[in-house]
Amino acid sequence: MRPFELTAPDTVEAALATEGTFLAGGTTLVDLMKLNVLTPQHVLDINALPLRGIDTTDGLRIGALERMSDIAKHPGVYPAISSALLQSASQQLRNMASIGGNLLQRTRCTYFRDVNTPCNKRNPGSGCSAISGVNRMHAILGTSDSCVATHASDVAVALVALDAQITLASAVGTRTVKLDDFYRVPGDTPQVENDLRPGELITEVVVPKLDWAQRSTYVKVRDRQSYEFALCSAAVALDIQDGHVADARVAVGGVATKPWRLAAVEDALRGKPATVESFEQAASIAADGAKPLSHNSFKPALVRRTVVRALIEGSR
Repeated sequence: MRPFELTAPDTVEAALATEGTFLAGGTTLVDLMKLNVLTPQHVLDINALPLRGIDTTDGLRIGALERMSDIAKHPGVYPAISSALLQSASQQLRNMASIGGNLLQRTRCTYFRDVNTPCNKRNPGSGCSAISGVNRMHAILGTSDSCVATHASDVAVALVALDAQITLASAVGTRTVKLDDFYRVPGDTPQVENDLRPGELITEVVVPKLDWAQRSTYVKVRDRQSYEFALCSAAVALDIQDGHVADARVAVGGVATKPWRLAAVEDALRGKPATVESFEQAASIAADGAKPLSHNSFKPALVRRTVVRALIEGSR
């Protein structure tokens, strides 16, 4: 690890007035610094900032420094969010990782984390090693000729499905961005992963009030049941009235370059009977537009099956 300067501002204003890289739980940043993937000269420990609190009075408001484990066990947190958090990483990491940091975590693509291999996300213009390399864990949706890395966050998938927004603060003011719009597909600029502007800090996550989101779930398919990233995941919330789907929210992860909202699947569900047959018909288009790679041609079928499983669980 290269030498760096560490400071710990105690106000949001002081943090935003200082140029540097923000450190919360450190579960991503410290790893990447050890690998020399990230080499910040100035690190700002922001753990003393007043960015905590969970409010379920009208929807859900979460301070950006709230730890994942505390959010998961908090009463009133929608089941899909709680389940996604509990299936993320290990208990030790969940105790350290902040919700704001989780939403900004970098891809777990092995080529991105290996500074000896070409990676357009790490070194723009150098090439994407995964396209012709070992790509079983990589994306089939939202990809480009420049990058096929998957987005790593579990809870971001649930939050995108539930129309979450984030509040961003900078020295010039604050703004609110829908999380689905915050993330970017790689296109020709895979190094630009989101709409975070220089000097900005996530201060809060806001999920709109959605009474029927209490009927929600998160299904994660992975190679093992602990401490493993998703091969495919699905977050689902269903509003079922008189045996029919009045409304739906569906997003998938582990298969795309960002948390992937399935608006077409939602449209296909609305007004249909809440039956396995209807769920299978709607999920049949879940992987439309997919571009499988040499080692992950199983993923389109896995997406469809995972969405069906989540819909069945969410309808109970």
